[in-house]
Amino acid sequence: MVQSYQSPVRVYKYPFELVMEAYVRRFPKCDMIPIMAGTDVLKETTSKDGAVNQISRRCRLHVEAPYLLKKIMGVEFIHFIQTNTLDRRNRTLKIDAYNESFSSRVVIKEHCTYSVHPENSEWTCFEQTASLDIKSFFGFESTVEKIAMKQYSQNISKGKEIIEHFITELKKEGVTHIPRWVEPQPEQTEDEENSKVESEVESSSEETEKRDRTSSTPSTGSRELQLGASATNILSMDAVTLNDENNKLDADYIKRCLGDLTPLQESRLIQLKKWVAELQKGKVPSDTCLLRFLRARDFNIEKAREMLSHSLIWRKKNQVDKMMNEYQVPSVIQEYFPGGWHHHDKECRPLYLLRLGQMDVKGLVKSVGEEGLLKHTLHICEEGLRLTEEATLTYGRPITTWTLLVDLEGLNMRHLWRPGIRTLLKIIEIVEANYPETMSCVLIIRAPRVFPILWTLVSTFIDETTRSKFLFYGGNDYQGPGGLIDYMPKENIPHILGGECKLDTQSVLGPVPEALYTVTLLHELECSTVVHEAGLVPKSMYLPGEEMDAARQHLPMSDQSIYRSVSLGRGQVHEMVLLIEEAGSVICWDFDVMKNDVSFSVLRTKVPITHRPEPQSPTGAMGMIDAVMGSDDLHRSVIEKGWREGHEYFRVEPQLICHDGESIQYHERDGHEPSRVDPHPVYREGESIQGSHVTSHMGTYILQWRYYESTQHTSPLDIIDSITAPKAKIMYYYETLKSADYREGDVEFGGPASLLPATDIEDTTADTKQLSR
Repeated sequence: MVQSYQSPVRVYKYPFELVMEAYVRRFPKCDMIPIMAGTDVLKETTSKDGAVNQISRRCRLHVEAPYLLKKIMGVEFIHFIQTNTLDRRNRTLKIDAYNESFSSRVVIKEHCTYSVHPENSEWTCFEQTASLDIKSFFGFESTVEKIAMKQYSQNISKGKEIIEHFITELKKEGVTHIPRWVEPQPEQTEDEENSKVESEVESSSEETEKRDRTSSTPSTGSRELQLGASATNILSMDAVTLNDENNKLDADYIKRCLGDLTPLQESRLIQLKKWVAELQKGKVPSDTCLLRFLRARDFNIEKAREMLSHSLIWRKKNQVDKMMNEYQVPSVIQEYFPGGWHHHDKECRPLYLLRLGQMDVKGLVKSVGEEGLLKHTLHICEEGLRLTEEATLTYGRPITTWTLLVDLEGLNMRHLWRPGIRTLLKIIEIVEANYPETMSCVLIIRAPRVFPILWTLVSTFIDETTRSKFLFYGGNDYQGPGGLIDYMPKENIPHILGGECKLDTQSVLGPVPEALYTVTLLHELECSTVVHEAGLVPKSMYLPGEEMDAARQHLPMSDQSIYRSVSLGRGQVHEMVLLIEEAGSVICWDFDVMKNDVSFSVLRTKVPITHRPEPQSPTGAMGMIDAVMGSDDLHRSVIEKGWREGHEYFRVEPQLICHDGESIQYHERDGHEPSRVDPHPVYREGESIQGSHVTSHMGTYILQWRYYESTQHTSPLDIIDSITAPKAKIMYYYETLKSADYREGDVEFGGPASLLPATDIEDTTADTKQLSR
């Protein structure tokens, strides 16, 4: 594989001629480059007018390699051929070099250019490209590649230092100015010479004036090469006109706005920037964004390119930029989401406080849907990026990440709700893929005993590099040495965690202007921040399944919502027919009765139902009557009228009634009697019912919901009553788990059995858990 290197533009704030005088002093040997053993001039030519000088040298380099590799190579020096072409007229120096030794096995090429800064004629720019292609090297290809890249990187780092050193030496010798090369003129008369002198004086005066103006006020035509490149423009995804100059990065800008990078890291950034510019043809991610993807893939350019490409496709497909620009925080999120931005940490990075233990995960999922939670998470990520940009401008140094503080007080088994865990894992997967390297660290405090279960489930979906940023504190350990005081200013520690900073836990946070975020989060330390205590989301705020499906059309996480909803009129039934292919499989369900009374049963047929006719929607007047009376195909049971319970089908769970009454828990094993005498456990209207059933047979199982009435109606007016009577409404979710998956620790719908050790599971998983929230 060919390794390539592309340097940023390095700027010397000295005239080209002075830099050239310093450059030639490194020959024939330079003590600051210990690897260079010496150079020999092979050929030197100069043009007739003296404007162009070309010199070729053979450079001898010491071999810095393991002893065994040196023995195999059998040489003391490695030779390179370097050709320098100095164009005094155009003020450029072009350097081309290639390896002479082992050229049939290794191909090394390098090209460097010194030129005048496009914005200031008294400054000099330096650019460098190189490539390394190891075809074969006695089986040591990988070792040679690492040695070569390491050595090359070290020499690059010394390049600017060497020029600065020799310029300092020149100044000590009294040399601070080298005159520019001038075009030789033919012999002239005395009058012509005097005229020329006057013209040169005027030209020199005009040029000096122009140079002073340029030096003091750089043009805005080449923002990347200005040492004061605007961080606001660079750090945002702006539409820019791209050309070769736009793809260059100034080394001083990199250090000031992106941080300290090694030469090879700088090269990877420039290569990725160039590739994206060619691909996007207009709007490109910021340099900080490109750097995040490179860091996420350990600066492997190919892997970073692949990851970035997938992310750009995801953003375009789901119109993420447009969606985030139009996003308004839903009222239920404003009031019941226990998180918010809270000042900054000790490194001036924005800090987000999330009181996860106070979050009603189920209520939020049912009120805004999985996509609603994902949108809000993306909104937080985008806010974090914007706040880091503001912090970079405010504090004058690179701030590219933010800190997450997670308070787990209140975390319990209700948070290990399976659909909620599934939603969380999907969100983590999307954020990891599209917002890599955005967090500096994650501080987990007041972790309860149940937390290791949640962490075991979640951690496998988090990148290894990101996992290393998690810090955990149990109990009150966060208050001692090594705790929050090491990561947050004392005045920013929330009062709920024993600090001095007040949190506003009552206000409803609406849309906040950018200016307010800047002042609140980065400057006004006395001002309280809004982080709600949350609480349970009222069921009146829950969305029906069809509304969830409509809300998710812009950013689908899956083909359909986790929850489905159905309305049932008098006499109607709704069934989910499941084909169980392995005895011991576990059927799990979770549903909410949103209106009126419903009965719920789990049935098993003696003979498997392999085909169910497609339901036909009722039409016409008779179709309407069939629908309300429960005789239409959409609401007809697969249990035939002639079938008898205990013969053609079996009730493997006792009928469960959801209406006004007390919540009752019971346990039953397939084929055994319930442990309660009451055959019809009852639940309050609006109650959330969660349960599971371990099957003992293969075949067809049926989850059945039926409109429930305590009395039978036989009057002819029942048809009219059926049409006018309010319908019952349920939201439900179900899934089937294989026995092995269930026993390996999958989280149930509120039931703890699947979280127990294997020896305990054997004794408990056969029982059905009916748990009410």
